[in-house]
Amino acid sequence: MIETHTSVPCRLQAVVFDWAGTLVDFGSLAPMGAFVTLFKSYGVDISVDEARVPMGLPKWHHIQALGLMPRIAQAWQSAHGRPFSRRDVDALYEDFTPMSAQAAAEHAQCIPGSLDTIRQLRELGLKIGSTTGYTRAIMAKVEPVALAQGLRVDNLVCADDLVQGRPGPMGMYRCFLDLQVWPASSVIKVDDTVPGLMEGRHAGCWTVAVAASGNATGLSWEHWTALGAAERHEVLQRAHLSLDAAQPDFIIDSVADLPAVIPHIEALMREGAGPRPVFSAVAASSPA
Repeated sequence: MIETHTSVPCRLQAVVFDWAGTLVDFGSLAPMGAFVTLFKSYGVDISVDEARVPMGLPKWHHIQALGLMPRIAQAWQSAHGRPFSRRDVDALYEDFTPMSAQAAAEHAQCIPGSLDTIRQLRELGLKIGSTTGYTRAIMAKVEPVALAQGLRVDNLVCADDLVQGRPGPMGMYRCFLDLQVWPASSVIKVDDTVPGLMEGRHAGCWTVAVAASGNATGLSWEHWTALGAAERHEVLQRAHLSLDAAQPDFIIDSVADLPAVIPHIEALMREGAGPRPVFSAVAASSPA
C-alpha cells in the first residue's frame, strides 16, 4: 500500500493585492470619471453610481455590463437607433484605454498606510503579488507613479494577460506561478470589489475586503476624513452590505488595517481551518 502525506500549511506565504481602491486611488475614483466621459462622448449620459456597479471586472466586460443595463441600453437605443452590441463595446473600449490610462495615472497616489503595510508584510517574510482589472497599457502609466512613491510589488497580473479574468481564478493562478507559492490556502487576496474578491475565493485563497478606501464607498480621502463618526458608520454599513455579497473572510477599512488580521488568519490555520469554501458564496459572475 502506498502511503501518502498531506502537508497542511500553518503560515501564510503571500498577499495578493488589487490596485485601484486597494493600494492606490482612495475611493477608486479614476475609472468612474473615465466611464462617464466615455459614454458621454457617444451621446449617452451615465451617472457615477451607475458606472460603479460592475467595478472589479476587466474593463471590456465593465463597458459591456454598463451598456446592457436597462436604463443605459434604452438611452443607447434612443441615441443610436439600434441596440448596444459587442461591436459598440469594442469601439468604446478602444477609446477607453488611453482615456483611462491618463485618469489612472493622475489618481495613482498610494492609499495612506499601504507602504507601511507592505513593509510589515515583507518583514514577516510574505511575498507581495497583485492583480488588476486594468490592462497592461493602463498599468504602464500607473506603475511608475506608484514606484516613485515607494510602492513595489513582486508581480503584476493585468486583465488582458488572461483569456478569462475576474471573477474567475486565473489571475490568482498566475500569481501562484509568478510568486512560487502553494497551496492557495497560504495566500490572501485583498480587494475592494466583489468580482476581485471572488477571484481569490474561486482560487481557494483567504479573502480580505477593504471597505472605506474602495469602490463600495467611492469617497476621496479628503471626503472620507471630513466625515463625522456617525456618517462614517453609516457609509461603512452600506459598504459592508455590498461587499458581503462575496462573503469575504474578513472586512477591514483599508490596507492600513491588514497587519492586524495576519495573526488571526495564521491562528486559524494552526487550528486546521481554511478559507471559506466558494460553494457557499452568492453567485457573483456578472460584469471592473
